[in-house]
Amino acid sequence: MRETKKIWKIFLVWDFDKEEAWLNEMAMNGWVLESVGFCNYTFVRCNPGDYTVRVEMRTPEPGYLELLREDGVEFVGHVLQWHYYRKRTDLGPFELLSDIDSQIEHLSRIGKLLFAIGMLNLGIGLINSFGTSNMGWVNLLCATLLMYALGRIQGRKDMLEKERQLHE
Repeated sequence: MRETKKIWKIFLVWDFDKEEAWLNEMAMNGWVLESVGFCNYTFVRCNPGDYTVRVEMRTPEPGYLELLREDGVEFVGHVLQWHYYRKRTDLGPFELLSDIDSQIEHLSRIGKLLFAIGMLNLGIGLINSFGTSNMGWVNLLCATLLMYALGRIQGRKDMLEKERQLHE
């Protein structure tokens, strides 16, 4: 019987790299990601260092998954648009966002989603504030938090764009 471990842990949207680092640390300690849910991770026992895990936010594309499979990458699961992958280390290096342009594009995808959800919450919050509902403040609070997250993502994106300019 396979030994499994479930861990409940929260990562904020701008800390996706910390989440990925934690998942790889777990793999280095002999626990590879087996499945994922909202703030819920299931690991299975493996040999320490056998796997590399990657996290990426993207729209599902069958061709993309097939390309990854051809390189030995396993799709572990997804939570909304966040996709989780793993690859055995003996099959070679595993990078998804290997250059500055792909990192900027990734941050742009995250930013667009945060902006859309934030604006939706802002609109609903304003409508509810002027209507009969007393719950408009909840949406306004969500909009504020989402805009804060967008600011964090945009800051990282700006740093990468400056770095790209230095290398040109």
